[in-house]
Amino acid sequence: MLNKKDGKWLIGVSGGPDSMALLHMCYESGMDIVAAHVNYHVRKEAEEEEAYVRNWCDEHGIVCFVRNEPFEWTGNFEAAARTWRYDFFVILVKQYDLSGILCAHHQDDLLETYIMQKEKNIIPMWYGLKEETKYHGILLVRPLLSYTKEQLVQYCHMHNLHYYIDHTNLEPVHTRNVIRQDVSSFSKEKRMELLTEIDEANNNQQAIRKQAETLFEMERLDLECYRKAEEEVRLTALRKLVDEKGTHHYSRKYMEELDVILMKQNDFLIPCGEEELVQCKGKAYMQKKPVPYAFVLFEVKKMKTAYFSIELEGTTVEKLSVSKEDFPLTIRNVREGDVIAMRFGTKSVHRFFIDRHIPKGQRALWPVVENAQGQVIYVAGLGCDKDHWKKECMMFVKHDAIC
Repeated sequence: MLNKKDGKWLIGVSGGPDSMALLHMCYESGMDIVAAHVNYHVRKEAEEEEAYVRNWCDEHGIVCFVRNEPFEWTGNFEAAARTWRYDFFVILVKQYDLSGILCAHHQDDLLETYIMQKEKNIIPMWYGLKEETKYHGILLVRPLLSYTKEQLVQYCHMHNLHYYIDHTNLEPVHTRNVIRQDVSSFSKEKRMELLTEIDEANNNQQAIRKQAETLFEMERLDLECYRKAEEEVRLTALRKLVDEKGTHHYSRKYMEELDVILMKQNDFLIPCGEEELVQCKGKAYMQKKPVPYAFVLFEVKKMKTAYFSIELEGTTVEKLSVSKEDFPLTIRNVREGDVIAMRFGTKSVHRFFIDRHIPKGQRALWPVVENAQGQVIYVAGLGCDKDHWKKECMMFVKHDAIC
């Protein structure tokens, strides 16, 4: 039996033997619980399963929340369904001020996860499954990790609990299903051997993680320290930087490819999902991919945005002299093909960046000023064109996107 947990908890209940055993254990222990069921409408038994979970909860005085609106997805069904399910749980926990989520993952799931991590050569933040973790800031607890699948099925039989089997989990068409069938046949000795191996891997990973923490300064990776560290420490630090939440599951090979770049290059811009890995002043960090912007100015006036500010005084390099013919001015991020007229001829703005050693991660959002004639007349912090350094109307454009 489970130890009674204080607080009020949400239990994810699919109607399978694992979640029904967890639901019954929590009920028997006298815990304050609510249930949540998700109906994806993808199997013919789905409606029957939903009705069963609803009825069981109703008979035992347990509030049951159900998400059964049409579920549409692209790509991997399991991944999309997981997000759909857990996002629903999080909404309920926040709405009803619950203590967290209880999930029915068990020892077989733990072993399956570890074997898949090893086969895919993944360096995870944690090998196997953690008993307690966070999902979008919500506590997620797996109290059944010491139970095997077979033990949970036997528990259901012992307490006359009806349950449903998702037969798609038994079809050997996915790698995890094949591993699942292998794990179910493991002897007790084989299980203990793997569980010991997982503990040792996590203890070793925890020691490496502590070393990796020393390579960071204000959540940015110090490249000088990074390049002096051992490979395993570097890869752990790099994974923490690019995949701290463990949502992308990058392979070891991918992390090694990133490591080669950070070891050899002093400036880089590497797309990583919805973000970019970049560097500035010897520190590597993640930033959101740039979104184009443009602000129109009809007269000289003070202005402040996330990318630049306009002042009425400043330094020489911030100075821009304009005439009334230049208005309206457009202050925007630099674009491919932008050029600026210099005294010695036309120059590419991107060439300007290279010559002035502007980090690659800053270039896409760097402010430029375009006049009414569509000419780039100023590049923030770097200077104006040959015709706008001495005119009657002065403004000072300060580049605020400093790394």
